[in-house]
Amino acid sequence: MDLGLEDKVALVHGAGGGLGGAIARALAREGAAVAVADIDGGAAEATRDAILAGGGRAVALQWDLADLAVVEPAIARIEAELGAIGVLVNNTGGPPPTPVSGQAPELWQKQFQAMVLSVIAITDRVLPAMRAARWGRIITSTSSGVIAPIANLGLSNALRSSLVGWSKTLAREVGRDGITANIVLPGRIATARIGFLDEQKAKREGRDVAEVIAESTASIPVGRYGDPSEYADVVAFLASRRASYITGSIIRIDGGLIQSI
Repeated sequence: MDLGLEDKVALVHGAGGGLGGAIARALAREGAAVAVADIDGGAAEATRDAILAGGGRAVALQWDLADLAVVEPAIARIEAELGAIGVLVNNTGGPPPTPVSGQAPELWQKQFQAMVLSVIAITDRVLPAMRAARWGRIITSTSSGVIAPIANLGLSNALRSSLVGWSKTLAREVGRDGITANIVLPGRIATARIGFLDEQKAKREGRDVAEVIAESTASIPVGRYGDPSEYADVVAFLASRRASYITGSIIRIDGGLIQSI
């Protein structure tokens, strides 16, 4: 299937990690030029190098989402080197696992800026070019916690939920401009972040990590953790011309994990 991405420029955040890296590579395989951004510059460069080795086009940027002053110069560089951004994948790192109560206001403020304000600021910066082109894709990766809150991920549950309301509102505002806005959310995808959370749960509960993983796997109808490439393939489709009638939606990529309708 031709996804029609050969002439598009994509910006993928968190692209040095498991999900973001898989998304960046999937978009590159479909012909998009990809700006690979991550707080870890070395990890961003590794993803860029993998794309270049496969014959794709990519640039790497070290980008701390908590620093809003980076937005303008970083996007200006992407526009100069690759062209106007037509596909934006908002993929922020996860906050530390904590209860929702009793957290310092400074922690809430820091994580809100990195996980929410950054997404809004970056999206607002790329929207004019999308509107001028009468085409754009804004895809925001959140968490299954926005539907079924996850224990001890209080900051993530609360802050990512705000992005759901923002994306739905945005979809109504930009739909007639040929721009779509959708939320994608992972279930248990086999990434370093999930491995860390499994280890933290095992430590917190005084159990072996293998037992925690087995228990988690048993709760997934397909009987396994997902592969990052499976998540990335869905994002690549949503970024494509063929997904032009999908907007304002929440797409679950969870192997059936979330029990609610």
